[in-house]
This record gives sequence, C-alpha cells and structure tokens, in this order.
Amino acid sequence: MTGKEYMIAALEEVSRVIMEHEAVLNRLDNAIGDGDHGTNMARASRMMLKLLPELGETRDDMGAILHQVGMSCISEIGGSAGPLFGTFYLRAGMANRGKTVMEPADWVASFEAGAVGVSQLGMSAEGDKTMLDALFPAGRAMQEALEAGKSFQEILAAGAEAAEDGVEYTKTIQASRGRAAYIGERSIGHQDPGATTIMLMLQAMHKVAVEMKAE
Repeated sequence: MTGKEYMIAALEEVSRVIMEHEAVLNRLDNAIGDGDHGTNMARASRMMLKLLPELGETRDDMGAILHQVGMSCISEIGGSAGPLFGTFYLRAGMANRGKTVMEPADWVASFEAGAVGVSQLGMSAEGDKTMLDALFPAGRAMQEALEAGKSFQEILAAGAEAAEDGVEYTKTIQASRGRAAYIGERSIGHQDPGATTIMLMLQAMHKVAVEMKAE
C-alpha cells in the first residue's frame, strides 16, 4: 500500500517531467492543434510544484489531495485540457475519499474512474485520437496486471507500456474529436499530445514507485 508520501512524490515527478517536455508537447500540438498544450500543462505543473508540499503537510486524505489537484488543473490549464485533466483527478479523488493509504487496487480503480470521467466530459471514446487512446489501454493493462497478482511497480509498468502503445496508435488514425478533427485526414501520421502526456505521467509514477520501493 502507499501513503501520501508516494502520492506527493509521484505528482511532483509528473510535474517535473511535463515541464521538461513542454517544447515537445507544443510541437506535437502545433501539428494538429493550437500548439500550446505543452505551455498550458507546464504552467499547471509549476503551480503544482508550489502546491504539493503544502498539501503533503496539511492533508492526510488521499482523495482530498487528488481533488485539490483536479481543481487546480481546471483553474490553471488553458483550453480543453484543463477541464479534461481536472476531471481525471477529480474522479480519482472521489474514488478515494477518506482514504489515508491506497492499495494497488485503489490506484487501478482511480485510473479507470478518471478515464471514464474524461470520456463522459469530452463525449469521446477510444479511437477518436485523444488522451483516451492512452488512458483506456493503460487502465486495461493495469487491471490485468492487478488480477495476475503483480506488484504495484509492475502494475504501473504495464500501464506505462500500454500508454506508449496507445500513443503510437494515435499516429495511425484520423482525429474525430477536438481541434485536430478540423484538419481531417491530415491528422494521420501525428501523435496526440494529450495521449503523450498520459504516457509521461505513468512513466513518472513508475519511476518514483521503483525509487521509493512502493508496493
């Protein structure tokens, strides 16, 4: 099981990784969108790095921490990414309300709840060339790893690998949702920046789990 120490460390690493990839995410978004996905996500990440130490000191409720992160995403991230990533964290927070520790099953349930929330808010599905093309495959892979009795580290590794495969998949399909849908067939051949962000998030979470020997 993991406590808030892991959660805070993981969210801090997620924020740092996203900031490091700001230019990459902007370049990906420039090909099929407004070109500011990296800028928006990096701005929220800088805010997160200021917020998380305080949350770690004042909150023991894991659901409450995720809820606050979600609200901050909505207020700080521009464009459609703010509500979508905010909803992901809010739904994950709802799934863990009142919990001071989270079992691997709780993390998997959180991820799946967040993915469903994003799908409902964006009225989109897997195959639309959005972040869901990383979210849903990662959720399935994590659930399968959980059912196979894998460790928390292995569960996150499975999710990160599936998300990477999902990112590759987005290169092969035409966008039917979001800004990218406006360019039709010209979106084929480009990877989705939102899906890429999900992949980076899971890779960061796995890295911290290994470093902290989180189970």
